[in-house]
Amino acid sequence: MAIEKGNRSVLQQEETGWISGTSTAMRTLESAIGEIASTEIPVLLIGESGSGKEMLAKRVHQLSEHRHESLRRIPCASTTAMDLSVALGLHSNGENKAPSRTHGTVFFDEISELDAACQRYLLSTLPDGDGCARRGMIEARVISTTSKNLDEEMRAGRFRSELYYRINGVCLRLPALRDRKEDIPPLVEALIIKHASLLGRPRPSVSSRTLEVFRKYSWPGNIRELENMIIKIVALSDENLATQELERALSEPRRNPAVEAPSYSLKAAARAASREAERELIMKALARTRWNRKRAAQELQISYKSLLYKLKQIGFEDSEVNQ
Repeated sequence: MAIEKGNRSVLQQEETGWISGTSTAMRTLESAIGEIASTEIPVLLIGESGSGKEMLAKRVHQLSEHRHESLRRIPCASTTAMDLSVALGLHSNGENKAPSRTHGTVFFDEISELDAACQRYLLSTLPDGDGCARRGMIEARVISTTSKNLDEEMRAGRFRSELYYRINGVCLRLPALRDRKEDIPPLVEALIIKHASLLGRPRPSVSSRTLEVFRKYSWPGNIRELENMIIKIVALSDENLATQELERALSEPRRNPAVEAPSYSLKAAARAASREAERELIMKALARTRWNRKRAAQELQISYKSLLYKLKQIGFEDSEVNQ
């Protein structure tokens, strides 16, 4: 079944590039964004490479009270402590110039890539939660992203635990595209509209056969990889030519069944890791609130009923939680 071009089930924000699907996971994420965007709580966005973390950061900014102020992106992988100081407006980069302090929103792109010196400096500039402003403190809303497991980074000594707790006011996890494949048809539609307009090309139709290929493919590059595929389809005006590589990738496991086992194992491992990460976040919230489940639910941005259900899922009965 081909995509109907009139379907508006996708929320597309032209200002940010953010495209939200219709899956339960994405509806839940949109609801959480709506709740926290207007606050000053630091936001940590976790997701695989290509899953849309930067677009989501821009979406949070666009919905915030700072929407008419600047959004300053700091690429953490290539930033030095001095660069960081200048970017945050806490250090003059000219002999007779006063620092131009950053207001609005500051976006730390892949914050786990900061080196030790940058982490130490950033920690000294972030509010510590006591509500007291001080000289040299960041005056902007802080949003951070990472594709790494920060718990593992902290255990390995590569990321400061104090910094983690400063940036992790609210943690939102972006699901991988392979875990929300029901969003693929509307995402394809929105991306076709976007790139047909950008390239000045007619909107191509996408057949049900191609959509089935998209549903079967695992999309290791997530939305970024899907978007690159749509660009090819629009530019070539030939979906068969554009999708040949995907079809070859899908045919290889069928010719060699031994390849399927690692693929399944990796998927199972990813799911197990996700469950373990969720468990750790829940237990940390309970510890911070001294096992007050209602307050923990508020910190986790979920309902009290949902928290009780998740506790049951991970094997904690009421008696255990109340100890």
